[in-house]
Amino acid sequence: MSAKQKIFNPANGKLITEINIASDADVEAAISAARNAFDHGPWPKLSLAERKSFILKISQGILDKAGELAQLETLNTGKPIKESTFMDIPSSAETFNYFANNLEEFLKPEEKKISNQIASVNASLLREPAGVVVLIVPWNYPLLIASWKVAQALSAGNAVILKPSSLTPLTTLELEKIIHEAGLPEGVFKVLNGSGEKIGKLLCSDKRVDMISFTGSNEVGKKILEYSSHNVKKLTLELGGKSASVVLADCDLEAAVNGSLCSILLNQGQMCTAMSRILIDDKIYDKFVTSFLENARRIKLGAGEDFETQMGPLISDAQRKKVAEFVKEAVRGGGRILCGGNIPGDSLLKDGFFFEPTVLGEVSPKSNIFQEEVFGPVACINKFSSLQEAVDLANTTKFGLAACIWSKDSAKIKELSNKINAGTIWVNTYGMFFNELPYGGFKQSGFGKELGREGFLEYTKLKNIVQDKTEGAKPLINYWYGF
Repeated sequence: MSAKQKIFNPANGKLITEINIASDADVEAAISAARNAFDHGPWPKLSLAERKSFILKISQGILDKAGELAQLETLNTGKPIKESTFMDIPSSAETFNYFANNLEEFLKPEEKKISNQIASVNASLLREPAGVVVLIVPWNYPLLIASWKVAQALSAGNAVILKPSSLTPLTTLELEKIIHEAGLPEGVFKVLNGSGEKIGKLLCSDKRVDMISFTGSNEVGKKILEYSSHNVKKLTLELGGKSASVVLADCDLEAAVNGSLCSILLNQGQMCTAMSRILIDDKIYDKFVTSFLENARRIKLGAGEDFETQMGPLISDAQRKKVAEFVKEAVRGGGRILCGGNIPGDSLLKDGFFFEPTVLGEVSPKSNIFQEEVFGPVACINKFSSLQEAVDLANTTKFGLAACIWSKDSAKIKELSNKINAGTIWVNTYGMFFNELPYGGFKQSGFGKELGREGFLEYTKLKNIVQDKTEGAKPLINYWYGF
């Protein structure tokens, strides 16, 4: 009998369901089936038009179950239902739709003609599927991040094994049903639920796996690098972040305050791109902080199923304890709590893993909370007096995932954008992801891209076919030894 795992609702601690945990035998079967499906099955041999048709069916399948998926995502993660309904689920469907409708363009062979004193050649640059691809996704956006990876990997023609977080596997298991209902050949797609420490290690170290795409923490990312080193394979890693929002004195103050609030409290701050360091021009520091704190204190906490809820619980008690310890450590180091910092006392919230929206001032740029990812609703607010000081503060951490700039001055925006070391920079907005545009970070935030043509091509390998077309003569290489 398969081992079972209990899945809980983080808003009230109640049991949702129990699901099977993949065994070593299940992992072996999935890898073998994926390898066979890619090497000998029909999937890689289908025409691009046929592949497109399958991917579009998956997109429609998500839309057909949108209400059910949104409820399940909120139940499993605790995030507000309006986020699941209006962001996560429709965005997941649209990702499959976008890559289905662009795979033929992205995979179009590129022809090159080269003629010089040595030779005349025609070259064809072909994009082929990477092979068997393992996708490992986190618990903060279970269906959406899975959809990013799965849509690209399947559209490129790969066989795919998806490992969701063991905390939030429910919507990815529904995605598996949708994909199988779309009629993909046997072995092309499989979800394996279980701990990363156990089945993740088996998947990442297996020589039959050609590529791993991982989104998650730096700690786990380093383990994946270690596991994959046993057998060389392609990796894309989207790891942690400690993103900075730079607010200049000439900004639209209302937009900057509300945007900054969203950038740290959306999804309870459990985002790699959370703007957990808000850097304010000293000319408007007091005015910004007053408005920001007023709005932060009005945020309505509650169960995600309630449409009035603006912020739900953290994913687990362990995560809440981690966030609380970060705050306590910051205070011990001289930081000052400007609002929040506690577990809410509301009796309606006592059984969930809630934590108040928290704002800290006067924290040292060298402190742990300024340097490390908290992954919770905690913002550090610091001031600066020059653009260079803002840049230095923004770049002081080991991460380089994202940043925000709030300003009306195009010259200053350009200067900051060029100097801030981050893979995505939002100007006068936050969190806008587009299927058309690549996303990924620098430094310890990982390497490789998701989305856009660039992200899609991560799931392919590039083949160069060179034909000598030297007119009226044999290739120069023919005479190399003079026979």
